[in-house]
Amino acid sequence: MLRDPVSRYLSEWKHVQRGATWKTSLHMCDGRSPTPDELPTCYEGDDWSGVSLQEFMDCSYNLANNRQVRMLADLSLVGCYNLTFMNESERNTILLQSAKNNLKNMAFFGLTEFQRKTQYLFERTFNLKFISPFTQFNVTRASNVDIGEDVRQRIEELNFLDVQLYEYAKDLFLQRFQYSKQEEHQKNRLKRREERRLLREQRAHQWPREEAAEVAITEDYNSQVARW
Repeated sequence: MLRDPVSRYLSEWKHVQRGATWKTSLHMCDGRSPTPDELPTCYEGDDWSGVSLQEFMDCSYNLANNRQVRMLADLSLVGCYNLTFMNESERNTILLQSAKNNLKNMAFFGLTEFQRKTQYLFERTFNLKFISPFTQFNVTRASNVDIGEDVRQRIEELNFLDVQLYEYAKDLFLQRFQYSKQEEHQKNRLKRREERRLLREQRAHQWPREEAAEVAITEDYNSQVARW
């Protein structure tokens, strides 16, 4: 599941602000975890409770930045968390392309902002039916955060790879949805056509029997008249 990068970033900030951490995550890549120099922490102590949005944005090695690209990409292509492995521009290009490729090769993915379409694609892909329809919640913790345009732009800058990935994902998602809809309509048309054909054949088989029955009744009546 992918999400609008700004909403996702704000949601993670609120989550961390309430005391959430990823301290138990090993961040394994190429068989090892990153060193403290490769992956410094943004805070001291047990957690980052009460962190302000400004503090959250100011931490340059905050893993919230471009999280969706990093989670989808093959980090071994860029030396994992070793930022000295290659220059930043090349690293970003490879990460984004890797994330796009991996997303494209997935049988299914969904978008938080399109719950009903996500449900439809899931059911079509895996031939399953959910008991109840997905619900689109437009009011979330992230949506309740009142930010100015300058802050929004700053979040988009910090997540510029996620922004590009999300645009790609949205386009691919809607293409898959439209294709599945067209395929469903075509199958329904073929099904109705086959049903009409079978109905015509059934009627064609019934008519000779009905005519034969009428002839038999007429002959039987005529023979009775003759005897009378």
